[in-house]
Amino acid sequence: MKSLISFVIILLLQFITSTVSNAEVYSFNKDSTVIGFTKTHNIGNFESLIETARKFNLGYNEIISANPDIDPFLPDNGTIVKIPTSWVLPETNIYDGIVINLSEMRLYYFFQQKDRKLVRTFPIGIGREGYDTPLGKFKIIQKIVNPSWYVPESIRAEKPELPRVVPPGPDNPLGTHALRLSLQSYLIHGTNKPWGVGRRVSHGCIRLYPEDIPVLFQLVNNGVKVEIVKQPVKIGIRDKKVFIEVHEDDVDNYFSEAFNLLTRKNLLQQVNTEKLYYALKQKAGTPFQISD
Repeated sequence: MKSLISFVIILLLQFITSTVSNAEVYSFNKDSTVIGFTKTHNIGNFESLIETARKFNLGYNEIISANPDIDPFLPDNGTIVKIPTSWVLPETNIYDGIVINLSEMRLYYFFQQKDRKLVRTFPIGIGREGYDTPLGKFKIIQKIVNPSWYVPESIRAEKPELPRVVPPGPDNPLGTHALRLSLQSYLIHGTNKPWGVGRRVSHGCIRLYPEDIPVLFQLVNNGVKVEIVKQPVKIGIRDKKVFIEVHEDDVDNYFSEAFNLLTRKNLLQQVNTEKLYYALKQKAGTPFQISD
């Protein structure tokens, strides 16, 4: 009897684990390029939006943009916050490998499984002003567990107290895992400062939460393609409806950006102009339906 109970418990645990894992994997196709759904969450005692963001695998920028009227550090207990776990996929020629959209500070990993196109996505921190994360097409050339940080001379010039090499451990800003890009001075890595995810705080590298980097590390192999783009406006389709996702960024004309995208995708005739203007004004960073 005890053996039977143990077997049932193991099965239940496997089911729960599988459910959690599958919840992080999204399928898509050319007619369905909006993934996930927005949820809500009741703030608990002494819970900041920074903690809420990490709980739901969001960056600081995403939780703030979705809840602009809520104090991010001291929200009232019981406050209902929007959890923006829905995204329009970035535009790319081939949905294969890693695509990083700097405008939304989010990484997408595209892969295929039994003829199904799948994607996993993670919030990131990127380069601050003057240390911009580079745009372009690269690939993973090295995977490193417990990396040492060889401090660049430019950083030591700012902080001469730093050693030339920081060994693995809690003081290492690279975290537990790192993926080296073919542009060799740049890495996708973890961090010992998780509050920096969803912010422009690095010297150009891409940071993931400490719990996310081991997952991505296991998913990718050397040679995987990495495309870094800047797409403040994204257009997607779900259930034959048109959605737009708009992020605050350095853009001269958001309407022109949206108009060109909609025209290129042959979707302009389906768009409600008032809804489009509203979404462009809000810049909420979440998918917004703009068709009737």
